[in-house]
Amino acid sequence: MGRVIVVGSINVDLVVTADRLPAPGETVLGGRFAQHHGGKGANAAVAAARAGASVTMLGAVGRDAFGEVALEALSAEGIELTRIRRVDEPTGVALIAVGPRGENQIVVAPGANAELRPEDLGLDGLAGRGAVLLANLEIPMPTVTAALRTAAEAGARTILDPAPARALPSDVLAIGAILTPNEHELTVSIGNDDPVSALAELTQRHRGAVIVTQGPAGALLAHGDVRSRSPGFVAPRVVDTTGAGDTFAGVLAACLAEGRDLDDAITMANGAGALAVGAPGARQGMPSRGELDSFLATAERALSEED
Repeated sequence: MGRVIVVGSINVDLVVTADRLPAPGETVLGGRFAQHHGGKGANAAVAAARAGASVTMLGAVGRDAFGEVALEALSAEGIELTRIRRVDEPTGVALIAVGPRGENQIVVAPGANAELRPEDLGLDGLAGRGAVLLANLEIPMPTVTAALRTAAEAGARTILDPAPARALPSDVLAIGAILTPNEHELTVSIGNDDPVSALAELTQRHRGAVIVTQGPAGALLAHGDVRSRSPGFVAPRVVDTTGAGDTFAGVLAACLAEGRDLDDAITMANGAGALAVGAPGARQGMPSRGELDSFLATAERALSEED
């Protein structure tokens, strides 16, 4: 069993599903409300745990009812929580609108997530050779940078899911973590609106691999001048795309932690992402390892029959 350390956000998601998403300034009536567990960090931690990894979560929640609920949900997944901070700010909240094809609009109030500082991490003795550390950008950038650098120096493999989209500073790129942007996050990360030239520029400035996730189209792996494509999978059912990127990152981390090569890990992460969109909320559709293995085996048999 591989070890995955997730440094990131813990939120509660307040979700309204509607027949269509509102335009700016518009109110859409008739929505259906649900409360789900969320936060890009916590979501990825759950995805990694369900994929079979031993997961430790580093983050912060408030001293409120949302914080209690969030931690109970993570504990139920077998995630180790002794490194979670309790702070006076409220637990992070995401307001999510979901349209009829699973598309979404999200606004996040970071709350306690913004209070996670580099000195709070305590990675000594935790992130070492054989471990994989995964971070995202719903926590302060100095904390992300410190976590990635400390883990890399200790011999751990590092992954940065650069979401929500923002420019990546040079000191983060110098660490050489595996990056997992979608196409929008790719262009924002480097400040270049053209995806092809943005990827070329990013790989020139970044020492590590870049995996551009493209949903059903799969993923494009770039490292220096080398490019390769991993196939995607048609989702059996599309209900809500919230959390698909978190699922990809978490399963990628879990597969690398158990010793799989990068190409194999990307394929498994693509499969998990396809399954994750089949249920409402960020986590409900995240597959167990057995479900993921079964899905990939079925897809492989179908492909061999076509050949």
